[in-house]
Formats: sequence, C-alpha cells, structure tokens
Amino acid sequence: MTPEVDLTRIDSADGVRALIGGAPRVSPWVEIDQASVDRFAEATGDHQWIHVDAQRAQRESPFGGPIAHGFLTLSLIPALLERTMRFAQRLGVNYGLNRVRFIAPLPVGSRVRASFIVASATDVDDGGVQVVWRVTLERQDSERPVCIAEFITRHFF
Repeated sequence: MTPEVDLTRIDSADGVRALIGGAPRVSPWVEIDQASVDRFAEATGDHQWIHVDAQRAQRESPFGGPIAHGFLTLSLIPALLERTMRFAQRLGVNYGLNRVRFIAPLPVGSRVRASFIVASATDVDDGGVQVVWRVTLERQDSERPVCIAEFITRHFF
C-alpha cells in the first residue's frame, strides 16, 4: 500500500454536486499480490487456474502468468473510492453498476489505481444523494485501462 493521497472531503449533497464533470480524483496505487487473488478465489469459489496456479499460468496462459479475477478488480472500486474521497456522512451504500468492461488483464504483482469522475448526482428519499461515478482502473506502466465502470453510490448526510 502507498501513502494516502490528499483526500477530497465531501460534507453534503451540494459538495457532491460541485464535483459533477470536474477533474478526476485519483486514488493511491495498490499492489495486487497472489495472496489477495487466492483469498478472493477462496471467498468466491472461483479457482480457475489462470488466477490461482502461477506455474500453469506462466506455461499456458496468453498473459505470461496469473491474472486477477475481473470481479476482484471490480471489487476494489469501493475501497479505492474511500481512499480518495472522505465523506462526512451518516451512511453511504453501494447501489450498483450501470456498465462494466474489463478492457485488459490485471497481472498478479501489478499496481492498480482508480480515477473517479462524478457524472451525476440525484436527490433520493431521506435526504440522500445518488451518485454515478465514471471509474477507470489503470495498471501502472500500461496505456490501456484494466476496467471501466459506472459505479453508483448513495450518500446520506
């Protein structure tokens, strides 16, 4: 793990709305190691060899070694958002995803980070705000993102 970046503090729904269409907020880098991939495989039951058998993946995969599960990559988004934004809220929840694409593999041993752009913010019941984030997960030293997604959260201040 790398040191924390300067966190963007969000104290209200208006604070979220002020970020609509603004510059991306970028998380710190996180390394994806084999132990993390193995724990994810154990938690999900997805033990496909391309993820968990490093020797076979080196011999047989088109990627030259094991890669992280796509859904492991996707599951990093909420944690990377928390390492990028600091919400002064009473409750925040993941609400879903609109679109997800796994553009490139994420080899084990790679470092990944996320950039977040607020695409929209809509008022919801109980004084909350629903936020659609345009998220790009990038691998260090790679021109292609590993994942792009529209991530939806709800925040109650």
